[in-house]
Amino acid sequence: MNAHRRREFLLIGAAALVARRLGAQQVSRETLIEDVVTANHILAAQEIVDAFGHVSVRTAPGAGRYLISRSLAPAQVTAADILELDLDSKPVGAEKRTSYRERFIHGEIYRVRPDVMSVVHCHAPALIAFGITRIPLRPVYHNSSFVGEGVPVFEIREAGGDTNMLVETPDLGRALAKTLGSKPAVLMRGHGAVIVGKSIIEAVARSVYLEVNARVQAQVLAMGQRVTYLDEGEVKKRSEDPDPYGRAWELWKHEALLSNGQGAR
Repeated sequence: MNAHRRREFLLIGAAALVARRLGAQQVSRETLIEDVVTANHILAAQEIVDAFGHVSVRTAPGAGRYLISRSLAPAQVTAADILELDLDSKPVGAEKRTSYRERFIHGEIYRVRPDVMSVVHCHAPALIAFGITRIPLRPVYHNSSFVGEGVPVFEIREAGGDTNMLVETPDLGRALAKTLGSKPAVLMRGHGAVIVGKSIIEAVARSVYLEVNARVQAQVLAMGQRVTYLDEGEVKKRSEDPDPYGRAWELWKHEALLSNGQGAR
């Protein structure tokens, strides 16, 4: 068994172990599609994405497939727009529609992170400054305590030289996934960010609160005063909360439905 096949085998085993430990039951395809649509609308309403950006969800714990929209502005995504791709980011079955050019972000992260169930890519302006300076993002707010786990910066020049800044090849996707490592998010120099979660709720909420953290941190630094960041103990305590974002998801979902004229469900 060569090194590549051995690594794939180990990752598959790790994915199965994660699934067993989570005790997760497979959610219906219809529910997953609804969640992806909802996530797109929430991220658009919260101004984390605009015409660009995307969100995906793995079809099941440890699965080698994920759901993502066809190439479309997030606010316009409907259930009919959702595609199923494999970890090579190729459509499953006879699907002819095209997903996003940067779909390799999703496939390559899922390939090496069996714990990840959802991936978000965004261009939130508040995050750009921290990707082009030497000022690291640090946790300033309890809902963004995950920042304390580390948010590295992906330098695409190191992976591909001069590019159009888009992660539109498997090689660039793998390089980005390597920079992300085990962290909850990664900044992309001059581009945006990628955020992951063990559920689509966590990935979406982290995306919202990562932007809040960046905005507040920048405001405080501009004041020229000493900043009191969350410490390691506080970050650890916050990470032990079993459902830190459920209430936020339900509110944002309600607001997204109202904005689309669907009313509350």
